[in-house]
Amino acid sequence: MIERIVSKLVESNVFVVSNGNNCFIVDAGVELDKVKAIVGNKKVEALFLTHGHYDHCFYVQDYAEEFGCKVYCREYAKEYLQNPKYNYSDDKLQISDFSNFCFLNGNGEVCLPHFNVKYFVLGGHSKSDMGYVFGEDVFVGDVLIGRDMGRIDLYGGDKSAMKASLEYLRNLDYKTMFSGHGEENSKPVQDKVANLWIKFLSR
Repeated sequence: MIERIVSKLVESNVFVVSNGNNCFIVDAGVELDKVKAIVGNKKVEALFLTHGHYDHCFYVQDYAEEFGCKVYCREYAKEYLQNPKYNYSDDKLQISDFSNFCFLNGNGEVCLPHFNVKYFVLGGHSKSDMGYVFGEDVFVGDVLIGRDMGRIDLYGGDKSAMKASLEYLRNLDYKTMFSGHGEENSKPVQDKVANLWIKFLSR
């Protein structure tokens, strides 16, 4: 079961993915009390960050402390989390203690007690972009947002990297895509969106 919680921070998404009495969380832009209400008595086995912008990471330390879980993200996310200029938090988010973090590189899999979560490198929206697959579901942060492409004009944004990410996602085997903002979409819908933006980026 996947439950979406919408943040006050630019209406970013947080997802709680449950299997029985266990769950993991994707992104950390929603106030802790709202997440706790969804998690309930479940054991949080991990927190995954899709990228290092403040609206997806603002409460990351609160989650890690409350739930006693590790935080998984791309290694480049550290650069964003420790620098308010890069995470766009207006000097409100600056992390110096990364003892709860597990930094990921390349493509691979995180094997938790009750979940196996595959991860893969993305890019284009930021240098810290990373996607995650669990079962038939994929979480891509702000690389694609509904029927829109994520912004490429922020720090670390890159046109060619975005094109490569869209091509990768178009060839990825999944059923439903969950992005950093807005509601989920099926693969056929997202493939059409990706094709449109790939043509745009090819000009």
